[in-house]
Amino acid sequence: MGAYERGVTAYLNAQLLPVARHFIDAIMSDIRKRGINAKLMMLKCDGSVIGIEEALEKPIESVFSGPAASLMGASFLSRSDTCAVIDVGGTSTDVSLTHGGFPQLVDTGAVVGGWHTKVKAIRMETSAMGGDSHVWIRNRGVNIGPRRVVPLCLAAVKYPGFKELLKSGRTPSRFQLAENIQPTKFFVRTGKEGIGLGNHEKEILATISEEPVSINDIFWKLGRLISPDHIDSLIQKRLIQAIGFTPTDALHVLGEYTGWDTEASITGAKILARLTPMDEYELCRKVKKEVAINMALSLMGYMFEGVERQAIEKILRGDYYSQFKVNVPVILLGGPVRAYVEELGKLIDAQIIVPEHAEVGNAVGALVGKGIKRIEILVKSFYEKSQRSILVFSPEGRKQFETHQEAVEYATKLGNQLILDYMVDSGIEYDDIDISVKSEDLAMEDCGGSPIETRLVFLGVGVPKA
Repeated sequence: MGAYERGVTAYLNAQLLPVARHFIDAIMSDIRKRGINAKLMMLKCDGSVIGIEEALEKPIESVFSGPAASLMGASFLSRSDTCAVIDVGGTSTDVSLTHGGFPQLVDTGAVVGGWHTKVKAIRMETSAMGGDSHVWIRNRGVNIGPRRVVPLCLAAVKYPGFKELLKSGRTPSRFQLAENIQPTKFFVRTGKEGIGLGNHEKEILATISEEPVSINDIFWKLGRLISPDHIDSLIQKRLIQAIGFTPTDALHVLGEYTGWDTEASITGAKILARLTPMDEYELCRKVKKEVAINMALSLMGYMFEGVERQAIEKILRGDYYSQFKVNVPVILLGGPVRAYVEELGKLIDAQIIVPEHAEVGNAVGALVGKGIKRIEILVKSFYEKSQRSILVFSPEGRKQFETHQEAVEYATKLGNQLILDYMVDSGIEYDDIDISVKSEDLAMEDCGGSPIETRLVFLGVGVPKA
């Protein structure tokens, strides 16, 4: 069963083997150079940790380990074994849930690049809106994302003279406005070499340096109009990096987060506001509200699995005498998430918590990850020519017994041993390992005697020592 997904998993894992080897070798080399004598482990996408040798054999199991780390970190920082987590990053907002200290996993396995695999991963709801999402105007309406840009407030710190460039920039015609044609959008070279570029792409790339330039600058250097699609292609190929107005800039304008240059954010907000019916503060409040709505939509989309997002969004945006209620604590992670607590509280009824050190919850999760191993063993009756025997199906293969009791005793001993061996190989001491066993019997009604099937589920949990 699952032969196709298993084949896909093996293929993707094989593709990752040299990448993982290079990555881990680089880390180990750097650790040795720094004179650090520490055990190296890898976080898996189900929130558990494994020894580095297994990580090298199965790198596919580390995909989505970032969101898993955030989930474990949020649970630890908030001291909540059962909670929902909203992790607002630069590019996206991720929602996940832990129950009783264990992440909620997807039933069918992780989807990697559109391919369904047999890798156990945390269940997650993701939306393409984060703190560095591009805020742009078209038809007097405000759009957020889906692309990530460098915030204006950060660009002003990184590039001397950028604020003057921003103030003196030309505002494009309203009919020209698009995601890549904005009065607050600029471009810089990333330093990577382009391969297989078209002639138009080469010409545009030649006009962009390591200092920010606008669409208008590119136009005057080329002497003709350029296609926004060519700019977009260069961004996708990571040959140029875009700078623009973001939700982080909006928080700077509102005075709710001031990590960088507030003046640059205010300048950008005033320029964009001219293209809308709002002033700069109304514009920024709208941006902030849209981010909060996206956070609530992602959370409730996760909670109400299978319900159309449009229906949830209609309720969130509507004026009703009711609102969504979440029965578990909601933990917020990310740099400026504290600014969204009040706005999010207007949308959902929940205990919203921003723990101390919320901005580094992801790193904390990597440190506090537990060793977790699940093993299933099936004991099943088998008849051949009216002769009953018992088969045990386990990771070790198939084994036959004469009685159900013998089979269950063997399966129990084997399951515990497999858990212990895995944990010890992962660097966890025997005394730090806790194993629980869940048994489910399937028996014929009014039949009595031994079950026709017994499923044993072993769950081992251990905490690696530093």
